[in-house]
Amino acid sequence: MADAATSGIPAREEDASAAVVPASMEPRPVQAKLGVRTTLRALRHRNFQLFFSGQFVSLCGTWMQSVAQDWLVYRLTGSALLMSLVAFAGQIPVLLLSPVAGIVADRRNRQYTVIATQTFSMLIALTLAALTLLKVVKVWEIVILATSLGIVNAFDVPARQSFIIEMVGREDLLNAIALNSSMYNAARVIGPAIAGIVIAGIGEGWCFFGNGVSYIAVIAGLFAMRVAPRELQRGGSAVENIVEGFRFARHTAPIKSLLLMVGLVSMTTMPIMVLMPIFADRILHGGARGLGWLVGSAGIGALLGGLTLASKRDVKGLGSWVWTAAAGVGVASIFFAASRHFWFSVAFLLPAGFAMMVQMGSCNTLIQVMVPDRLRGRVMSVYSMMLIGVGPIGALAAGALANRIGAPWTVSICGIASIAGAAAFAVKWPAFRGAARELISQQGIAAASPATVVSNNSPEAGS
Repeated sequence: MADAATSGIPAREEDASAAVVPASMEPRPVQAKLGVRTTLRALRHRNFQLFFSGQFVSLCGTWMQSVAQDWLVYRLTGSALLMSLVAFAGQIPVLLLSPVAGIVADRRNRQYTVIATQTFSMLIALTLAALTLLKVVKVWEIVILATSLGIVNAFDVPARQSFIIEMVGREDLLNAIALNSSMYNAARVIGPAIAGIVIAGIGEGWCFFGNGVSYIAVIAGLFAMRVAPRELQRGGSAVENIVEGFRFARHTAPIKSLLLMVGLVSMTTMPIMVLMPIFADRILHGGARGLGWLVGSAGIGALLGGLTLASKRDVKGLGSWVWTAAAGVGVASIFFAASRHFWFSVAFLLPAGFAMMVQMGSCNTLIQVMVPDRLRGRVMSVYSMMLIGVGPIGALAAGALANRIGAPWTVSICGIASIAGAAAFAVKWPAFRGAARELISQQGIAAASPATVVSNNSPEAGS
């Protein structure tokens, strides 16, 4: 299951959307106050606490299922192309259905939408567990169940991403997104490690069963939340609303460039995850436990990247983080592809995970602080299309390419593409900074929080 979000109504939240006070009128302390309270400040919201705890349990199960499913397909077929096909089937529905899902996120109660999607995800996991434990599972059944989960995720991701601001308000939005990603990647460390042990000991089916049971935690947390009523989007046909969201994303230069970067990095990093069982078994000779170590290492790096974002008090400089991190993903991918030593490969995935998390998290945050509330669900549906929907296209192409030239060369080509995209973004982004600052200001958010600015006459705004 993907990460979920919730909404909160803390006592201080009524000030979150207040107009931004001009920087010249704000007091400037000598130095920023950073620490644990700053890094975890979004957890002061009760609904985010419920979300964080329940979602963490569920995400550990999700990563167990992800690793186990990849290994099961590899064990049954040994084919890179079929592994890519399963990944394609599980994620292509996001590309096709996200525009409709964005309308649902804007027109329906997001809390109930997420409860529904999590319930369906639980049923799919338990079905896969039953088929596997009874030893009757076939590859075509895995493809169908992966497609079903992809359909659910198409509606789940925009609703959850849009739900974050209802949970914590504008003032803690950046921190909540970063903590949400950190939680996702902490589970990415724990889940694969458990999966490697379980697969080697009692089989993949119990990983699927564990994931199914883990959904109970997040569903219970969602039901326990007290969410303030939200004015739902009304007026216009569904087609008109979809077109409006796409038009905003397409014609708003900073958001368009960020979405393209999300799509590029998604397309170039997905092959690494899809081809990971081949690296773990055939190239590095680590087996199922080795697969758990490799995925877990990337997760540790991503966790550190999320915590780095969480410690940041404002969005100043995030535009530069986007292209720097994208280039870092490419470089680390090339080194990983060239390695033939297991522990070197584990080490190279650490910075790859860190850079990928920083890139994705920075893009997510910048988009969320620039988009108007009335368009949030639809724009985040485009974000989910680029994050999840285009990945399977890259995975399917990489699977076919890996069958011809091998997994290492395929991953190296993806790394080069990521570096090229980072260079293009670095050249174009300075021209979009002014528009980005204006959009952020229109949403009532300061690009740089005065409470974190050192008194050095540096510009307040900037992304």
